Amino acid sequence: MKKKILFIGGSLNQTTMMHQISQYFGDCECFFSSFYATGAIDLLVKRGLLNFTILGGKFREQTENYFKEKNLVTDYQGRNNDYDLVFTCQDIMVPRNIKRTKLVLIQEGMTEPENISYYLVKLLSLPRWLAGTSMTGLSNAYDLFFVASEGYRELFISKGVDPSKIRVTGIPNFDHASQFLQNDFPYRNYVLVATSDRRETMNFEDRKKFIQKVLGIANGRLVIFKLHPNEKWERATKEINKYAPGALVYTNVDINPLIANCDVLVTIHSSVVYMGMALGKEVHSAFSVELLKKLTPIQNNGTSASEIASISRNYFFSDQQSSHLPS
Repeated sequence: MKKKILFIGGSLNQTTMMHQISQYFGDCECFFSSFYATGAIDLLVKRGLLNFTILGGKFREQTENYFKEKNLVTDYQGRNNDYDLVFTCQDIMVPRNIKRTKLVLIQEGMTEPENISYYLVKLLSLPRWLAGTSMTGLSNAYDLFFVASEGYRELFISKGVDPSKIRVTGIPNFDHASQFLQNDFPYRNYVLVATSDRRETMNFEDRKKFIQKVLGIANGRLVIFKLHPNEKWERATKEINKYAPGALVYTNVDINPLIANCDVLVTIHSSVVYMGMALGKEVHSAFSVELLKKLTPIQNNGTSASEIASISRNYFFSDQQSSHLPS
Protein backbone atom coordinates (compact mmCIF):
# COMPACT_ATOMS: atom_id res chain seq x y z
CA MET A 1 0.00 0.00 0.00
CA LYS A 2 1.29 3.44 -0.92
CA LYS A 3 2.30 5.80 1.87
CA LYS A 4 0.10 8.87 2.27
CA ILE A 5 1.86 12.21 2.80
CA LEU A 6 0.29 15.59 3.57
CA PHE A 7 2.13 18.77 2.54
CA ILE A 8 0.93 21.91 4.30
CA GLY A 9 1.51 25.19 2.46
CA GLY A 10 0.93 28.74 3.63
CA SER A 11 2.46 31.68 1.83
CA LEU A 12 3.34 31.06 -1.80
CA ASN A 13 6.97 30.65 -0.73
CA GLN A 14 6.02 27.92 1.73
CA THR A 15 3.67 26.27 -0.74
CA THR A 16 6.21 26.08 -3.56
CA MET A 17 8.74 24.61 -1.12
CA MET A 18 6.27 21.85 -0.28
CA HIS A 19 5.55 21.18 -3.93
CA GLN A 20 9.24 20.84 -4.79
CA ILE A 21 9.80 18.33 -2.00
CA SER A 22 6.69 16.35 -2.94
CA GLN A 23 8.06 15.73 -6.44
CA TYR A 24 10.58 13.29 -4.94
CA PHE A 25 7.79 11.14 -3.49
CA GLY A 26 6.30 9.95 -6.75
CA ASP A 27 5.75 6.47 -5.33
CA CYS A 28 3.57 7.89 -2.52
CA GLU A 29 0.12 9.46 -2.46
CA CYS A 30 0.73 13.16 -1.94
CA PHE A 31 -1.97 15.56 -0.74
CA PHE A 32 -1.84 19.29 -0.16
CA SER A 33 -3.49 21.74 2.20
CA SER A 34 -3.20 25.46 2.76
CA PHE A 35 -2.11 26.33 6.29
CA TYR A 36 -4.80 25.71 8.89
CA ALA A 37 -5.58 25.72 12.58
CA THR A 38 -7.88 23.80 14.89
CA GLY A 39 -9.95 24.80 17.90
CA ALA A 40 -10.65 28.44 18.75
CA ILE A 41 -8.20 29.76 16.15
CA ASP A 42 -10.08 27.93 13.41
CA LEU A 43 -13.29 29.68 14.49
CA LEU A 44 -11.56 33.04 14.01
CA VAL A 45 -10.38 31.92 10.57
CA LYS A 46 -13.93 31.00 9.54
CA ARG A 47 -15.10 34.48 10.56
CA GLY A 48 -12.44 36.09 8.39
CA LEU A 49 -10.68 37.67 11.35
CA LEU A 50 -7.26 36.25 10.46
CA ASN A 51 -7.17 37.11 6.78
CA PHE A 52 -3.96 39.05 7.30
CA THR A 53 -2.15 35.80 8.15
CA ILE A 54 -1.24 32.67 6.17
CA LEU A 55 -4.46 31.13 7.52
CA GLY A 56 -6.62 33.16 5.14
CA GLY A 57 -6.88 36.18 2.87
CA LYS A 58 -4.42 36.67 0.02
CA PHE A 59 -2.09 33.96 1.28
CA ARG A 60 -4.69 31.22 1.23
CA GLU A 61 -6.14 32.41 -2.07
CA GLN A 62 -2.72 32.36 -3.76
CA THR A 63 -1.92 28.92 -2.36
CA GLU A 64 -5.22 27.39 -3.43
CA ASN A 65 -4.87 28.92 -6.89
CA TYR A 66 -1.40 27.37 -7.09
CA PHE A 67 -2.81 23.95 -6.18
CA LYS A 68 -5.33 24.26 -9.02
CA GLU A 69 -2.74 25.51 -11.50
CA LYS A 70 -0.42 22.58 -10.76
CA ASN A 71 -3.27 20.02 -10.57
CA LEU A 72 -2.32 19.00 -7.05
CA VAL A 73 -4.64 16.79 -5.01
CA THR A 74 -5.92 18.75 -2.01
CA ASP A 75 -7.15 17.71 1.41
CA TYR A 76 -7.81 20.87 3.40
CA GLN A 77 -6.97 20.34 7.06
CA GLY A 78 -6.00 16.74 6.30
CA ARG A 79 -9.56 15.61 7.01
CA ASN A 80 -9.91 12.81 4.49
CA ASN A 81 -6.96 10.53 5.22
CA ASP A 82 -4.83 9.03 7.93
CA TYR A 83 -1.33 10.20 7.02
CA ASP A 84 1.95 8.36 7.35
CA LEU A 85 3.91 11.60 7.22
CA VAL A 86 3.26 15.35 7.25
CA PHE A 87 5.50 18.17 5.98
CA THR A 88 5.02 21.76 7.14
CA CYS A 89 6.95 25.04 7.01
CA GLN A 90 5.71 26.39 10.32
CA ASP A 91 5.31 25.07 13.86
CA ILE A 92 4.36 28.18 15.82
CA MET A 93 0.91 26.66 15.47
CA VAL A 94 0.55 22.87 15.19
CA PRO A 95 -2.98 21.60 14.40
CA ARG A 96 -4.28 18.92 16.76
CA ASN A 97 -4.83 16.34 14.04
CA ILE A 98 -1.13 16.12 13.13
CA LYS A 99 0.40 16.18 16.61
CA ARG A 100 0.54 12.38 16.75
CA THR A 101 1.67 11.98 13.14
CA LYS A 102 5.26 11.76 11.99
CA LEU A 103 6.06 15.40 11.28
CA VAL A 104 8.79 17.16 9.29
CA LEU A 105 9.44 20.89 9.72
CA ILE A 106 11.13 22.89 6.96
CA GLN A 107 12.57 26.32 7.72
CA GLU A 108 10.63 28.73 5.52
CA GLY A 109 13.19 31.55 5.40
CA MET A 110 14.24 34.38 7.70
CA THR A 111 12.94 34.22 11.26
CA GLU A 112 11.91 37.30 13.21
CA PRO A 113 14.33 38.71 15.79
CA GLU A 114 14.02 37.80 19.46
CA ASN A 115 12.19 40.81 20.88
CA ILE A 116 10.21 41.32 24.08
CA SER A 117 7.34 39.18 22.75
CA TYR A 118 9.71 36.26 22.30
CA TYR A 119 10.99 36.44 25.86
CA LEU A 120 7.51 36.91 27.36
CA VAL A 121 6.14 33.92 25.46
CA LYS A 122 8.99 31.74 26.71
CA LEU A 123 8.83 33.05 30.27
CA LEU A 124 5.05 32.80 30.64
CA SER A 125 4.48 29.76 28.38
CA LEU A 126 2.13 31.76 26.17
CA PRO A 127 1.02 30.56 22.72
CA ARG A 128 4.00 30.56 20.38
CA TRP A 129 2.20 32.43 17.62
CA LEU A 130 2.16 35.56 19.78
CA ALA A 131 5.89 35.94 19.09
CA GLY A 132 5.72 35.07 15.40
CA THR A 133 8.46 33.23 13.58
CA SER A 134 11.00 33.97 16.32
CA MET A 135 9.48 30.85 17.93
CA THR A 136 10.14 28.62 14.91
CA GLY A 137 11.29 25.16 15.98
CA LEU A 138 10.26 25.50 19.61
CA SER A 139 7.17 23.29 19.46
CA ASN A 140 9.31 20.14 19.57
CA ALA A 141 6.30 18.52 17.90
CA TYR A 142 8.27 17.39 14.87
CA ASP A 143 10.63 14.49 14.23
CA LEU A 144 13.01 16.25 11.84
CA PHE A 145 13.79 19.94 11.27
CA PHE A 146 15.52 20.97 8.04
CA VAL A 147 17.33 24.30 8.19
CA ALA A 148 19.00 26.70 5.80
CA SER A 149 22.57 26.88 7.11
CA GLU A 150 24.99 26.05 9.90
CA GLY A 151 24.40 29.57 11.20
CA TYR A 152 20.69 28.87 11.58
CA ARG A 153 21.45 25.52 13.20
CA GLU A 154 23.46 27.35 15.86
CA LEU A 155 20.71 29.94 16.29
CA PHE A 156 17.95 27.36 16.75
CA ILE A 157 20.04 25.34 19.21
CA SER A 158 20.72 28.49 21.24
CA LYS A 159 16.96 28.94 21.56
CA GLY A 160 16.44 25.41 22.86
CA VAL A 161 15.81 23.27 19.77
CA ASP A 162 16.92 19.65 20.11
CA PRO A 163 20.16 19.35 18.06
CA SER A 164 19.45 15.70 17.25
CA LYS A 165 16.40 16.70 15.20
CA ILE A 166 18.16 19.30 13.03
CA ARG A 167 19.47 18.59 9.54
CA VAL A 168 21.36 21.27 7.60
CA THR A 169 20.43 20.87 3.94
CA GLY A 170 19.66 24.32 2.64
CA ILE A 171 16.06 25.16 1.81
CA PRO A 172 14.15 25.22 -1.49
CA ASN A 173 13.68 28.63 -3.14
CA PHE A 174 16.84 29.99 -1.48
CA ASP A 175 19.48 27.46 -2.54
CA HIS A 176 20.27 28.45 -6.15
CA ALA A 177 20.46 32.24 -6.41
CA SER A 178 22.79 32.20 -9.42
CA GLN A 179 20.06 30.74 -11.66
CA PHE A 180 18.42 34.17 -11.80
CA LEU A 181 21.45 35.97 -13.26
CA GLN A 182 20.24 35.11 -16.76
CA ASN A 183 16.96 36.98 -17.15
CA ASP A 184 15.09 39.41 -19.38
CA PHE A 185 14.30 42.10 -16.81
CA PRO A 186 15.10 45.33 -18.69
CA TYR A 187 16.82 47.38 -15.97
CA ARG A 188 20.31 47.17 -14.46
CA ASN A 189 22.39 48.94 -11.80
CA TYR A 190 19.54 50.29 -9.68
CA VAL A 191 18.56 50.28 -6.02
CA LEU A 192 15.90 47.66 -5.36
CA VAL A 193 13.53 48.00 -2.42
CA ALA A 194 11.62 44.96 -1.13
CA THR A 195 8.81 46.34 1.02
CA SER A 196 7.16 44.58 3.94
CA ASP A 197 3.62 43.86 5.08
CA ARG A 198 4.29 44.97 8.65
CA ARG A 199 1.33 47.35 8.68
CA GLU A 200 -0.99 44.67 7.34
CA THR A 201 0.08 42.32 10.12
CA MET A 202 -0.49 44.82 12.93
CA ASN A 203 3.12 45.99 13.27
CA PHE A 204 4.43 49.53 13.04
CA GLU A 205 6.33 50.92 10.10
CA ASP A 206 7.12 54.53 9.26
CA ARG A 207 6.95 54.17 5.49
CA LYS A 208 7.77 57.84 4.82
CA LYS A 209 10.97 57.57 6.87
CA PHE A 210 11.86 54.29 5.16
CA ILE A 211 11.45 55.79 1.68
CA GLN A 212 13.58 58.78 2.67
CA LYS A 213 16.30 56.39 3.86
CA VAL A 214 16.14 54.57 0.52
CA LEU A 215 16.56 57.83 -1.41
CA GLY A 216 19.63 58.62 0.67
CA ILE A 217 21.15 55.24 -0.19
CA ALA A 218 20.27 55.66 -3.86
CA ASN A 219 21.94 59.07 -4.10
CA GLY A 220 20.35 59.83 -7.45
CA ARG A 221 20.30 56.30 -8.85
CA LEU A 222 17.15 54.70 -10.20
CA VAL A 223 14.99 53.20 -7.44
CA ILE A 224 12.68 50.24 -8.03
CA PHE A 225 10.14 49.13 -5.43
CA LYS A 226 8.84 45.56 -5.36
CA LEU A 227 5.77 45.54 -3.13
CA HIS A 228 5.10 42.70 -0.71
CA PRO A 229 2.37 40.29 -1.92
CA ASN A 230 0.31 40.85 1.24
CA GLU A 231 0.65 44.62 1.19
CA LYS A 232 -2.10 47.08 0.25
CA TRP A 233 -0.66 47.93 -3.14
CA GLU A 234 -2.78 51.02 -3.87
CA ARG A 235 -1.79 52.73 -0.61
CA ALA A 236 1.88 51.79 -0.97
CA THR A 237 2.02 53.03 -4.57
CA LYS A 238 0.52 56.40 -3.61
CA GLU A 239 3.11 56.80 -0.85
CA ILE A 240 5.96 55.99 -3.24
CA ASN A 241 4.67 58.41 -5.87
CA LYS A 242 4.44 61.10 -3.22
CA TYR A 243 7.79 60.65 -1.49
CA ALA A 244 9.87 59.14 -4.30
CA PRO A 245 8.51 60.49 -7.59
CA GLY A 246 10.18 58.82 -10.53
CA ALA A 247 10.69 55.51 -8.75
CA LEU A 248 9.32 52.41 -10.48
CA VAL A 249 6.83 50.15 -8.72
CA TYR A 250 6.29 46.44 -9.38
CA THR A 251 3.70 44.23 -7.72
CA ASN A 252 2.86 40.77 -9.01
CA VAL A 253 6.27 39.73 -10.41
CA ASP A 254 9.03 37.36 -9.34
CA ILE A 255 11.49 39.42 -7.30
CA ASN A 256 14.50 37.18 -7.96
CA PRO A 257 15.44 38.57 -11.41
CA LEU A 258 15.08 42.07 -9.95
CA ILE A 259 17.54 41.16 -7.21
CA ALA A 260 19.94 39.65 -9.73
CA ASN A 261 20.08 42.88 -11.74
CA CYS A 262 20.29 45.41 -8.90
CA ASP A 263 23.39 46.99 -7.39
CA VAL A 264 21.82 47.51 -3.97
CA LEU A 265 19.02 45.68 -2.14
CA VAL A 266 17.14 47.47 0.65
CA THR A 267 14.60 45.85 2.92
CA ILE A 268 13.65 45.80 6.59
CA HIS A 269 12.92 42.20 7.43
CA SER A 270 12.54 39.85 4.49
CA SER A 271 13.92 36.49 3.46
CA VAL A 272 14.77 37.91 0.03
CA VAL A 273 17.77 39.60 1.65
CA TYR A 274 19.48 36.20 1.51
CA MET A 275 19.23 36.13 -2.27
CA GLY A 276 21.02 39.46 -2.33
CA MET A 277 23.68 38.14 0.03
CA ALA A 278 24.18 35.00 -2.05
CA LEU A 279 24.67 37.12 -5.17
CA GLY A 280 27.14 39.47 -3.48
CA LYS A 281 24.91 42.53 -3.56
CA GLU A 282 25.23 45.54 -1.28
CA VAL A 283 22.49 44.90 1.27
CA HIS A 284 20.72 47.17 3.76
CA SER A 285 18.30 45.69 6.30
CA ALA A 286 17.47 45.60 10.00
CA PHE A 287 20.25 43.03 10.48
CA SER A 288 24.02 43.42 10.40
CA VAL A 289 25.80 42.16 7.30
CA GLU A 290 27.97 39.96 9.51
CA LEU A 291 24.91 38.18 10.91
CA LEU A 292 23.40 37.81 7.45
CA LYS A 293 26.61 36.23 6.17
CA LYS A 294 26.44 33.68 8.97
CA LEU A 295 22.77 32.84 8.34
CA THR A 296 22.65 32.92 4.53
CA PRO A 297 21.22 29.64 3.16
CA ILE A 298 23.55 27.07 1.63
CA GLN A 299 23.87 27.42 -2.15
CA ASN A 300 23.76 23.91 -3.64
CA ASN A 301 22.40 24.45 -7.17
CA GLY A 302 18.86 23.72 -6.06
CA THR A 303 19.29 20.27 -4.53
CA SER A 304 17.74 21.01 -1.13
CA ALA A 305 14.34 19.54 -1.98
CA SER A 306 15.94 16.29 -3.17
CA GLU A 307 18.13 16.08 -0.07
CA ILE A 308 15.22 16.75 2.28
CA ALA A 309 13.12 14.10 0.57
CA SER A 310 15.94 11.55 0.61
CA ILE A 311 16.74 12.03 4.29
CA SER A 312 13.06 11.94 5.23
CA ARG A 313 12.43 8.80 3.18
CA ASN A 314 15.37 6.98 4.76
CA TYR A 315 14.37 8.12 8.25
CA PHE A 316 10.67 7.26 8.06
CA PHE A 317 10.34 4.77 5.21
CA SER A 318 13.58 2.80 5.38
CA ASP A 319 11.85 -0.14 3.69
CA GLN A 320 11.37 1.90 0.50
CA GLN A 321 14.03 2.56 -2.10
CA SER A 322 15.12 6.18 -2.34
CA SER A 323 13.93 8.17 -5.35
CA HIS A 324 16.43 10.69 -6.68
CA LEU A 325 14.42 12.08 -9.54
CA PRO A 326 11.28 14.23 -9.33
CA SER A 327 8.05 12.62 -10.48
